[in-house]
Order: sequence, then C-alpha cells, then structure tokens
Amino acid sequence: MAAIQRLVNGGALVCGGVLAAALVAGCGSGTTPSGSGGTPLPVSSGSASPSGTTGSTGSAPAPAPNSPTASPAAPPAQTGSTGCRSTELGIGLGQGNGAAGTIFRPIQFTNKSDHPCVLQGFPGVSYVAGDDGHQVGAAAARDGGEGAAVTLPPGGIASAAVGFAQIGNFDPATCQPTPVRGIRVYPPGETAAMFVDLSGQQGCAGNTGQSVQLRVQTVQSGAGGA
Repeated sequence: MAAIQRLVNGGALVCGGVLAAALVAGCGSGTTPSGSGGTPLPVSSGSASPSGTTGSTGSAPAPAPNSPTASPAAPPAQTGSTGCRSTELGIGLGQGNGAAGTIFRPIQFTNKSDHPCVLQGFPGVSYVAGDDGHQVGAAAARDGGEGAAVTLPPGGIASAAVGFAQIGNFDPATCQPTPVRGIRVYPPGETAAMFVDLSGQQGCAGNTGQSVQLRVQTVQSGAGGA
C-alpha cells in the first residue's frame, strides 16, 4: 500500500491492469457523466442536432417552401388568343334570304379591340320587348353542328346565321304575336348580352309547338349573308 500511495502522490497512476483494479471508485467505472448539479445528463438517440435535423432514428423534416430542396412551383400555363368578350365586339345584322317561311340573316361580330380574339360555337339569341328588355317566347334553337374556332384579328368579322320565322305562319291563338324591340345576343362563351334593334317586328310570346320562331347556326368566318 505504501507503494501505491507513492504512485498516487506522484501523479503517475494509470487506470487499468492489476494496480487500477485495487483502487476504490476506479477510473472508467462505467458511471454516467454528471451535469453541473450532479444529476445524470439524459441521452436521447432521436434528439435534434444543432442544425435542426433529427438523429438517425428520427424522421427528416419537410423542406421549407423556399428551401433549395423544395420542389419549384409549376409555371403558369401559357395561352394564345382568348375568347372574344362582348366589350371587345361590335354587332350588326346583315342582309339575308328567305327559305320556306323563314328569313336567315347573319349576326355579324366585329373585333374592335387591338388584339386577336376567338369565337366558337353558337350565340344565344332571343326576342326582347319593353323598357325592361324582358324575353319574348323561347330562345333560338340551335341549327346544325358546332364549327371550328374562328380567330378574329383586330377589325376582323365573323358571323352566325339566324333564322327568323314569319310570325303569320303560326296560329295567333297559340303564338300570341307581340311587338318586340329587337334581339338579345350572347356571343359564344359570354354572359354579357348585346342588343340588335328590330323595331316594328313581332315575336311569339306563346307556345309555337314544334315549330320554332328563331333558330341560330354556329359562328363562321366572314360577314355571311346573301
């Protein structure tokens, strides 16, 4: 023991071997290291590292929206010419021709904007009357198939033929002839109406049976008409 005491006092003690085994509270005893207050420090295999990522047993956090690893947002879709809006169009009624008690006249749409726009399909057409512009009778029935899209350059014209049945061909009791101010027209795909004056004409406010008072065809390139 005197030899051991001399080694301790001289600072030459190394843990290990027979000499270290004889010491009380030996070095490397396997005890958990203590914090400043003497309480064992907790150990967690999933605790966060200083960078904010979890340990090997944790799950990786989702990348932030602006993170280099985040997926970039999809670019907005690129479109060409857009549909013609009512505010971009002028409207008129061309000359027509008659066929079996019906006169066909083209509704003409003119692109008055400074850019191209597209029309495709059937306009909505109906008779209107009174200061409030209320509808008279049924709206125009569609006649034929839908055509291809028509691109109108600035100043370009497209048209859709409208068939006006002669009101005198209907039974007055069921037709109920009514003076109209004109026709209300919705360009294809639009919800804002336009108006064409037809003062002095009549429409059927009542039921005309299977015979329709108005029919409309799809939009075509050009002014149309006779």
